[in-house]
Amino acid sequence: MPSDFKAFLDTYGTGVIAEELVVFHPHGSSPLLERMRRIHESFAGSRERRPDDFPHPFHPEPGGLISWGYDYGGDEHFFLPCNPDPDRWTIVTMAHEEGCATFDGSFTEFITAFMERLEFMDEDGNIGPAVPSFESC
Repeated sequence: MPSDFKAFLDTYGTGVIAEELVVFHPHGSSPLLERMRRIHESFAGSRERRPDDFPHPFHPEPGGLISWGYDYGGDEHFFLPCNPDPDRWTIVTMAHEEGCATFDGSFTEFITAFMERLEFMDEDGNIGPAVPSFESC
């Protein structure tokens, strides 16, 4: 796994960033591990039926996407082990099981970009940037 991802997990563990992005360890023992296995199986089955919509294999296939989290908007986030150096892996987001977007940057850069795109409505109805926070699971 990428070193910044491992450092994040060593510091914070499994949890939710800004009440939106769930991050879990693929080798962890939480209930999210079972969810990760189900996601891999589901997407692998979808890939068999619609290979044009799913350009990458899924773990445990060689070079398969490795799930590391999801967001409450319905997107699933994966590492694509496209390089022998895990710190050079890209991130692939599968949007609602249809289509994918590739982020060519580190886990830390992805989290930063994700936070910059998040906006929340406060109790007065004002929309502003998300407040960084982390809640352990």
